[in-house]
Amino acid sequence: MLRIHFTGEDLARVRLAARPDALWETVLSLHRLRDRRGGRAYGGWREQTRARWAGGGRNLLRAVVPPRGYFPDFLTPEEGATGWAEGLAAVRGTPEGRVGAELAVLGGALDVPLAGLVDALADYHRAAVVPVWREVQARVEADRAARGRALLDGGADALLASLPPGLRWHAPVLEADYPVEREVWLHGRGLRLQPSFFCQGAPVMLYDPGLPPVLVYPVAHAPGRPGERAGASLGRLVGHTRAAVLRAIDHGCTTSELARRAGVSLASASQHAGVLREAGLVVTLRHGSAVLHSLTPLGVALVRGAAFP
Repeated sequence: MLRIHFTGEDLARVRLAARPDALWETVLSLHRLRDRRGGRAYGGWREQTRARWAGGGRNLLRAVVPPRGYFPDFLTPEEGATGWAEGLAAVRGTPEGRVGAELAVLGGALDVPLAGLVDALADYHRAAVVPVWREVQARVEADRAARGRALLDGGADALLASLPPGLRWHAPVLEADYPVEREVWLHGRGLRLQPSFFCQGAPVMLYDPGLPPVLVYPVAHAPGRPGERAGASLGRLVGHTRAAVLRAIDHGCTTSELARRAGVSLASASQHAGVLREAGLVVTLRHGSAVLHSLTPLGVALVRGAAFP
């Protein structure tokens, strides 16, 4: 069991990650590559990745990232929240003493050249994560939209209560299913919530309690939508592409997010949103340089109506 203890200051500093963290996704995908769980979500990806990955640095990555449990914190630095390049540069710049200390937790006498490890990580990332990055973004953005709606409706308390099954908010403590007993006190630092495509089952936290707190949790791999029959009916009514666009807007999104979620081009996403807006199903607002789309009550009824008895 994992228990994360919040103060009022921590609740004020809870934040939702702005994007997927490519380093967390890369490291956690190594776990998914070697286990057999999540066949429906990861089965095809496993086969394709094994075929694409030539295996350069395979033994090195396996030694540093075991199939389960602890792996060194320096592989997933805070800078990874900004982007892959920034995160990888931070890994490359890890002080030698820290690398040795964190590798020592794995046990044994690992002699790991940091430059070789970074190169192996980058090669694996290109083979395993880059080809599915669009889907990773879409799933994480959909989760962010749902969490953002909870935050707007009820603040940090509602946001924490909205997290996926396996995470339970009993103010002022967030509990989670976890392979070991662990108590974490945030001490006013707040918490970054990081939705993840390749996280499965239990959430993940950094091993070192002195590092900026981050909780990585799994996103849903099946969209929250009516059943297959309802989905087919909506597709017959408005067309399958436009139905996908409507569902993608369900919790609100920008045009670029809409394109990724629906699997269409940016121009097509904008065109479909315009048609749906003229039909009274979507409302569009400009926020700075971004255009935000959300469903009207009529649009909500059309997308979700079949889910009600």
